[in-house]
Amino acid sequence: MGSREAGRRGAILEARADAMHWSTSPSEAILLPHRLTMKGLVMKISLLRILLAPLLLLFASVSFAVDSAAPANDKLTDARTKIAAKDWPAALAELKKVNDTGSADWNNLMGYSLRKAGSTNAAESEKFYNEALRLNPKHRGALEYSGELYLMTGNLPKAEERLAALDKACFLPCEEHSDLKRAVARYKAAGNKYVAQ
Repeated sequence: MGSREAGRRGAILEARADAMHWSTSPSEAILLPHRLTMKGLVMKISLLRILLAPLLLLFASVSFAVDSAAPANDKLTDARTKIAAKDWPAALAELKKVNDTGSADWNNLMGYSLRKAGSTNAAESEKFYNEALRLNPKHRGALEYSGELYLMTGNLPKAEERLAALDKACFLPCEEHSDLKRAVARYKAAGNKYVAQ
């Protein structure tokens, strides 16, 4: 390439750089596509980080609800299987065998299984849900299921309190919030009576 051509190329690059308010060397301009500037690349990466940050936070704080997938080494797997089969006595027996009272998931599953086993266990279910929430105040499963329990027992203000807590715990719309919100709407539409789904 002659010196005249190199000079003309340099002038074109300088004109482009001036128009974009940043400077570049001819070697940088050759490596970058003609429409993707360094400033544009930095802005796209920054935007991508901003958009992905909430998703990372969401997945970092996932709580396992009854119908959520559990990690491979979860000691509650057998209980979850029995719950999925709606075998409440077997689920309760398995949970009692595991006896992990320091786990929010275990307490949530105990409350859920007791509630599903029969309405006479409402007070005992509430005790386990409350313990799950003491251990993990943002446990979405316990917030949803205790809200449903409060609807079953006619305590709409407490159910709405759980719904508000779920609204804060779910950074983006989550299934637990949507489910409890629908249950509250059904309750109100039925004249403040619990309607099972």
